[in-house]
Amino acid sequence: MNAINLQEEYAKTEIAKLLNLLDEELVGLAPVKARIREIAALLLIDKLRKNLGITTNSPGLHMSFTGSPGTGKTAVGLKMADILFQLGYVKKGHLLTVTRDDLVGQYIGHTAPKTKEVLKKAVGGVLFIDEAYYLYKPDNERDYGSEAIEILLQVMENQRDELVVILAGYKEPMDRFYESNPGLSSRITNHIDFPDYSVDELVTIAKMMLEEQQYQLTPQAEIALTDYITRRKQKPLFANARSIKNALDRARMRQANRIFDSRGQVLTKKELVNLEADDFLQSTIFN
Repeated sequence: MNAINLQEEYAKTEIAKLLNLLDEELVGLAPVKARIREIAALLLIDKLRKNLGITTNSPGLHMSFTGSPGTGKTAVGLKMADILFQLGYVKKGHLLTVTRDDLVGQYIGHTAPKTKEVLKKAVGGVLFIDEAYYLYKPDNERDYGSEAIEILLQVMENQRDELVVILAGYKEPMDRFYESNPGLSSRITNHIDFPDYSVDELVTIAKMMLEEQQYQLTPQAEIALTDYITRRKQKPLFANARSIKNALDRARMRQANRIFDSRGQVLTKKELVNLEADDFLQSTIFN
């Protein structure tokens, strides 16, 4: 009887390394990480079954990522492309991110060539369509998004061994989008919802961002940042990690201005590295 050493096959694919990186590089997102692990496990076992000659249907690989902005959808898409490549489900493993403007033309005859060109570039990897619900505008009779959807449907069905499609966007508009386009919904097996980050998770994300740029928070600055995040989360248009990045960019600018205004003093590495509480308290504008 044929046999396969699961541990050896697991090691060959570097899946463990990729899943560990998913944990290390992305804060929170526990349900998302759990689902990605489930998908990776299914794909690995499917591959082993094929190697032993066991009849198996190809698992559905097209996905839907729903959630607020800045919750890591694109980052997880990149990791998913790596996993699919390591397991041999895509040949190149690249992620091509597009929006409606990349697929839909403004005039008759423009949409098909645009959509086909994007799909050609994405073959062998993962096509990530952000804010996918904008492809469908039923109230506009002259809109050509439906043409792009039809071409996309054909490719998702007929070239599913060559290309994986991830549709992403806010949950409620995406749900309405799928209701209006049952053909798309039926081709997507994996629906993954990305939760908003907690205040503590966003503070951790902020520290990781600052560490990459060799900045750090003083204890008072961390308190000020935590208070800022707590209040900002209650305001409209909050974009999770994206909003935190914007806040840190503003804080760095205030730090630079504060140092510039005190020119004449001797600067140490500490002054250049530390962000102070005032760097977060000077602005009352939440954006």
